[in-house]
Amino acid sequence: MDLIWLQDFLALIDHGGFSRAAEKRSVSQPSFSRRIKSLEEWVGAPLIDRRTHRIGLTAAGESFRLVAEETLRRLQLGREAAQAAAKNDQETLRFASTHALSLTFFPNWLRRLEAEKPVESTIALTADHMVACEQLMIAGKAQFLLCHHHEAAATRLRADFRSLQLGIDRLLPVAAPSLLDRMELKDAPQLAFTAESGMGRILASAWERDNFQLPTQPIFSSHLANVLTAMAREGRGVAWTALSLVQEDLEAGKLKRAGPEDADVEIEIRIWRPNARQSPAAETLWSRILSNNRNDNDSGPG
Repeated sequence: MDLIWLQDFLALIDHGGFSRAAEKRSVSQPSFSRRIKSLEEWVGAPLIDRRTHRIGLTAAGESFRLVAEETLRRLQLGREAAQAAAKNDQETLRFASTHALSLTFFPNWLRRLEAEKPVESTIALTADHMVACEQLMIAGKAQFLLCHHHEAAATRLRADFRSLQLGIDRLLPVAAPSLLDRMELKDAPQLAFTAESGMGRILASAWERDNFQLPTQPIFSSHLANVLTAMAREGRGVAWTALSLVQEDLEAGKLKRAGPEDADVEIEIRIWRPNARQSPAAETLWSRILSNNRNDNDSGPG
């Protein structure tokens, strides 16, 4: 069944005759008549009462008229909805971010980026562990990824993606003062990252490169740095975590450094994007990010 047949059928009803309907449909009358006949054959019943001078509908035609009108109306509404969804998708900026940076970095970074002019597009942020974020980028379900990065740690985004450094962070061991007061650091239980964690990947790679002795078997593991930090804050063990997550805890005395500063692992905060050209909204944002980053670098550390 051809949708054109439905449009022809309704045009015939509206204009009351084959000749005028064919003219309005910009088709010859014989071709128009054949299309109406094909529709009737598809339905399996006569739709047009041809016994009178003015075209009328059979009982089957009256019944099918409602179906034809509803079908075309629903298709038009569906088409308009699909177009609106496509436009909205083009104008939506889709970010993936590791959990830690979605909490500690993204809000302030976006505020700085919008200092002179708000981002007009809708922003959708998905926070997850590093492996899931990489999968979102590779599948094309995110246009940008915010994550920690270290040169020793491999990433799946090297070939078809490029990145820009936005900041610096540090990984360091921390523990609750109460834990360090009651036992030697070497005897303290360890809280560790699982394999899905980007920070865990960085730590393992950096320690392997530097021949650093790996911590003993952990009593608890998670891919979430903020969960490990919360466990450390409760005195459950020593956790390696990002300085950006624990700066306030260290200053307030809720956590203490659990190792020398020279054991810290310096890491970058990076934003990744595909090499391929993206939507106009995404490319406009990338230009703003590049410009803002240059301005930050030109202004110096102060």
